[in-house]
Amino acid sequence: MEYLPLIGTVALLNLLAAVSPGPDFVMTVRNSLIYSRRSGIFTGLGIAMALGVHLFYCAAGIGFLISKSVILFSMIKLLGAGYLIYMGIGSLLAKGSRLDITETATGIDISRFQAFRMGFLTNILNPKATLFFLSLFTLVIGNSTPLYVILTISVIIILTALSWFTIVSIFLAQPRVQKVFLKYEKGINRTLGGFLILLGVKIAFTF
Repeated sequence: MEYLPLIGTVALLNLLAAVSPGPDFVMTVRNSLIYSRRSGIFTGLGIAMALGVHLFYCAAGIGFLISKSVILFSMIKLLGAGYLIYMGIGSLLAKGSRLDITETATGIDISRFQAFRMGFLTNILNPKATLFFLSLFTLVIGNSTPLYVILTISVIIILTALSWFTIVSIFLAQPRVQKVFLKYEKGINRTLGGFLILLGVKIAFTF
């Protein structure tokens, strides 16, 4: 009972971070619309697993070291920015996805691993995620916080992200939503691609 307010605070902060527009959200939307619900869900799974990595090294104190190393943090920042710009350019150059949403075998969908990798790399290379969890562990979670509380918080954070991005993927995979997407596909692809590029540029030039 003593740590319920702490767990509730962290859960709320994480939920707000998950639903706010950012690289993770844009990538999930992109893969759900362009490819399929499955691709969107596995993108979300990759994001959730990357969050687990962030949680682990922050809990282990590695996040503090990264934040203190200008060179290491800059490398992570530039890698993340470069990956987002690369994916954004891919969206801008995309020719089209599916001619008929009723077809079940189009041969255009990406594999589960590819979708998972996109989500994982988008999150793991995002320096803002490093700062978010580092601040979480240093400002909200103290050195005296029991291990079971940290594990509980970690599970909540991972499940919250996975649940949110799964909901987003399922919604975007609805036939009515897909029909709207197919009608305005080029514009949506360019918009999402532009967002990814802008996010990448913003990360690259944020100090």
